[in-house]
Amino acid sequence: MESVTINELNRLISRINLIDIRDNYKYNLGTVPTAVNIPASFLLMSPENYINKEDTYYIFCQVGNTSNRVCNKLSREGYRVVDVMGGYDEYKRFKDSYRI
Repeated sequence: MESVTINELNRLISRINLIDIRDNYKYNLGTVPTAVNIPASFLLMSPENYINKEDTYYIFCQVGNTSNRVCNKLSREGYRVVDVMGGYDEYKRFKDSYRI
């Protein structure tokens, strides 16, 4: 399984498949631009309904713990996933620091 920092993610953001696995409530409060919301439980229950094994997906949660667990499981099942370290909280800190 791969991982990426928020700084690296910011450079890639317009060219990647980005998935926010937090619940709908948290997603609606704010997310990373271009991210689609697929709650972790849905993604883990039936990944084939949401992603395919040919593409690469960047996955984040609130702080990085859940996305790490989800990425490990999906990676073992043959999906190409990248864990966004630090999650949405780290993105907010980065955004506030650099005024993006």
